Amino acid sequence: MKKFLSLICILTCMLGLTACGADNKTSEYQSEKIENAKIVATEGYFPILKSFMKEGIVEAYSEYTLEEIEHFCEQSGFVVDGNGFMSAAESFSLNYAKTGEITLPENPDVTVTVDDDALIVRFPVNGEKKNAEVEIIVSNDLFYKLESGALNPVSSFGELMQKAALNTLLGMGTVFAVLILISLIIASFGLIGKAQNAMKKKPEEKTGIDNAVAQITKQEEITDESDDTELVAVIAAAVAAYEGSASSDGYVVRSIRRIR
Repeated sequence: MKKFLSLICILTCMLGLTACGADNKTSEYQSEKIENAKIVATEGYFPILKSFMKEGIVEAYSEYTLEEIEHFCEQSGFVVDGNGFMSAAESFSLNYAKTGEITLPENPDVTVTVDDDALIVRFPVNGEKKNAEVEIIVSNDLFYKLESGALNPVSSFGELMQKAALNTLLGMGTVFAVLILISLIIASFGLIGKAQNAMKKKPEEKTGIDNAVAQITKQEEITDESDDTELVAVIAAAVAAYEGSASSDGYVVRSIRRIR
């Protein structure tokens, strides 16, 4: 039993040593690729992409197909992805107005990040108007194929603070605008209630006015009737006096017609 356990321990140690040797070998190989990627990015792809900052170069290359662009670069000794190459060229061209002419420092601080099948190379450049950072992505193999790239202007502390202030003002302004709108909506609820109450009072007022008009009309009719009765008595008395009669009982007034 002890011999069996000893054999297992020996095999385990051998496998562990084998794995360590493989890791060291892979690490050295990866380090070599990283150093080569730095050289290819700074001395190979950067000068090519920098040339696209001249006016009209991007427009001229846009007339070619992606396959033709890949063929042109391959003849120059570089393997590129057509779409990624044109995207990087457009980034350099568009940012020319912000940075001006750019140059590579004598001893640039080049960093490489390993991202699965890609190597992301970053290094600073000096610009006439503004400094920038170049980002070039190549394949993690022996071909170092250009997959993408960009020229990113570096903002100063003052510019960053200005952007932060504008974002703060925009956010606070939006919040206050919404609060004011909510306040106006809440205030309008009282006006709506008053309008509803006014609409309810109108029929009641109309009914009261109609009742008053009816009472006045009825009163006028009663007054007219009383006036007609008095007028009939006066006319009957006048006729009796004209005829020399002592009483007006024998006279009947059928109707009265006023003549203007």
